Amino acid sequence: MVSRQARQLHREFTYTDSDFEAVRDVLYAKAGISLDDGKRDLVYGRLVRRLRAYRLGGFSEYLKLLDSSQGEQEMVHFINALTTNLTGFFREPHHFDYLAKNVLPELAGRQAVDREYRIWSAGCSSGEEPYSIAMVVRECMPCADGLEVQILATDLDSSVVARASQGRYSSERIDGLSRPRVNKWFRHIDGADPYDVQVDGSLKELIEFRQLNLVHDWPAKGPFDIIFCRNVMIYFDKPTRHRLFERYADCLADGGYLFVGRSESVHTLSGRFELVGQSIYRKL
Repeated sequence: MVSRQARQLHREFTYTDSDFEAVRDVLYAKAGISLDDGKRDLVYGRLVRRLRAYRLGGFSEYLKLLDSSQGEQEMVHFINALTTNLTGFFREPHHFDYLAKNVLPELAGRQAVDREYRIWSAGCSSGEEPYSIAMVVRECMPCADGLEVQILATDLDSSVVARASQGRYSSERIDGLSRPRVNKWFRHIDGADPYDVQVDGSLKELIEFRQLNLVHDWPAKGPFDIIFCRNVMIYFDKPTRHRLFERYADCLADGGYLFVGRSESVHTLSGRFELVGQSIYRKL
């Protein structure tokens, strides 16, 4: 195993323990994201290109820049660099099965007149999650009279939100989808490599993409019928997770559903939800 001291000798930029602690403090203060000690090398690897862009000599200089008049503009790049965006179409497929078989039929069965049903993908990354939701909505409720569904898709990383809104992907991203779904919901783009498939316009029209920091104010107050917040809470400490679960409960309609990641749990953090499926909760 290579020691920390040996790694430091081979690094392009000066990077001390205090630099890592300072980066961790800034990220927590600005985005509510808590980094553990094991993310020390990840931070270096993610931010090194920012130092190169400014031709800086070390992380201490970069931290001073974040605290300067240029800091507000650079903070966007700082947060984007440290945000992990791992996603895929129909990731954790049991969630979409439950959505199709239980939740959407329940909403459609209410037969409310001129009722708009609202779904929030909080932590949408590059868009695969909200587009997966939109496919299920179109497949399950194609002709529901008087029923409108609007999907809000948000992420902290402004660059992936911009990419998601375009709805363009490499063909490898849809390899796991069934052939009928690929044929129905994607169009091939000639000569547009690496983005050689485009999602169908009928999916895009259901979704509004926005950049949003979950620990700041939420412009959209709800009520939402469904919230997907999957594999996001793992980046927050326990007090922040508690606050977020309470805020989700506040903006969910009575009986609304919250979908979280399989390694995440509302248990002990909020008493306002009941478990109804694998990492699926319903507001009490």
